[in-house]
Amino acid sequence: MRKEKVSYALTWFPMKDRDVIHAKRDVPYEIRLASTLALDELCYKWNKSNLESQINEAIDQGDHERLVELSELYRPYTYE
Repeated sequence: MRKEKVSYALTWFPMKDRDVIHAKRDVPYEIRLASTLALDELCYKWNKSNLESQINEAIDQGDHERLVELSELYRPYTYE
């Protein structure tokens, strides 16, 4: 089994009587990357579905100006 490196973040807390330094274990890079990618995917899907529902509302109401504005915002989502 491969030995993983452990890194710590040192935090300094000034207190009344003395200064205290706490060592906190950092989250590994792979876990931070995976969580960032998962959150990015969730935000992307939510933003896309939200824009789609707003576009559908604009179509139903016949609001052409709002439809053009929202379609410009939706354009980056069409490059999948």
